Amino acid sequence: MARSPFTLVAAVTAAVPGAEVTGARALTADGDGRFDSAVATLADGSELVIRVAADDAAAIELAEEALALRALTAGAREMLSFRVPTAMGETRVGEARALVTDLMPGFQIEASNIPAGRGAAHSIGEAIAAVHALPPSVVRSAGLGVRDAAAVRTETEQLVDRASATGRVPARLSARWRDAVAADDLWRFESAVTLGGIQALSFLFEDDPHDGPQVVAVLGWRGLSVGDPAEDLGWLSGAPEAASDILSAYAAASQRAADDALQVRARLHAELEFARWLVHGDELRRPDIVDDAAGLLESLSAGLRSDDLRVVASYTGGVDSALDVLDRVPDTRSTDIDTSMQTDAYRPEDLWQDERDETGNVADDASSGEGVSERGADGSDADRSDGDETGSIDPSADQQGADRTGLMAGSQPASWDEATQDLTDVSGVRGSSHHSDESVRTRPAPDPAPSDMDSADEAQRAARAALQRWTRSDSE
Repeated sequence: MARSPFTLVAAVTAAVPGAEVTGARALTADGDGRFDSAVATLADGSELVIRVAADDAAAIELAEEALALRALTAGAREMLSFRVPTAMGETRVGEARALVTDLMPGFQIEASNIPAGRGAAHSIGEAIAAVHALPPSVVRSAGLGVRDAAAVRTETEQLVDRASATGRVPARLSARWRDAVAADDLWRFESAVTLGGIQALSFLFEDDPHDGPQVVAVLGWRGLSVGDPAEDLGWLSGAPEAASDILSAYAAASQRAADDALQVRARLHAELEFARWLVHGDELRRPDIVDDAAGLLESLSAGLRSDDLRVVASYTGGVDSALDVLDRVPDTRSTDIDTSMQTDAYRPEDLWQDERDETGNVADDASSGEGVSERGADGSDADRSDGDETGSIDPSADQQGADRTGLMAGSQPASWDEATQDLTDVSGVRGSSHHSDESVRTRPAPDPAPSDMDSADEAQRAARAALQRWTRSDSE
């Protein structure tokens, strides 16, 4: 049975000596049952998040996160232009491990809804470059993992072998991955400090009236290590509109040596998430997981065209796939990150509710939304992602019911521009607030209407209007 917020915040004083707790509330950006969580309000007005592990695996995650956050010294944090959670203390709630961190501000945007152009896309690229620019000594001094290109290549080869040994990987996928492992040009890169797989929901935004949404905090540091920077870019396959601008901003902000194979390896790492899911199910002797992973691999294989994972000198596009289905695949690696339960949520019904009046002007409507569905603590939702469970809303009616596509869809040269098999549905926008804690319900799809998101500037204006609506409603 899930613990109540009052039970959880009572443990904050044990984890943070001297903390004077004056209030408790549920964390609206809840997780999938791996943690119990709550927000504690202190006498000085600050807010802390307490998360309590539900099982041994979750306890290991909390321990890894605490170690990584403590590795980020004041000097390392000064090098970053955004906030990082601070581990305030640890304790036990019964026999369960608990971690207390400060509450991060900001709202989240689903990968498929990140607009192109300046604003969120550019800010994300710069934030990833800043993480990769951290000195490796930050990781080494904390005793965290350090892998060079050869070690990453060896790990990839071992994963391909283990997945293929199950007999459930399509032959063309197995051959594709083995060819990639054998391609020397693919593995000539300079290792960097990484998070082991940043996701779109790792980034928290606040709106700037001139530059649009800007990254103000980054979550999910438990995978902190030195490794392949491409691992933090695989998620861009789910952001087809913004991928090119994110990569351009990343390259402009990065002071690292050029890596012609960066995007190709990012695509490879994204594909191999399905292999990890398969191996995970096989190790647990879970036929349901194995069958699910095998089905995803079949869909992925069916979407492949004549291209391969070689380094192509003329390749100038962004990460070309739209692997939105990856949010159905729970992370299984020891370096996986979790961005749930570390930030509160804006009322999703307050976002993206601009409607046009009879004159064609955009009218604010901060109260007409009905909310979106919040998954239960048992994680029984059809989406098996380990991420944030706050419901989501598509930013425009044109996007309602949009299908997720297979791996090789995109706008690349030659055969790379062919769409693949649809896999699942896209989701919308998530956010954060220090004050709203009510549940959200399923939003019915609205009637088709003209889209307000035809350009990056309009997207930024809509985001700003949403934030202003929330601010007004909150002050009321």
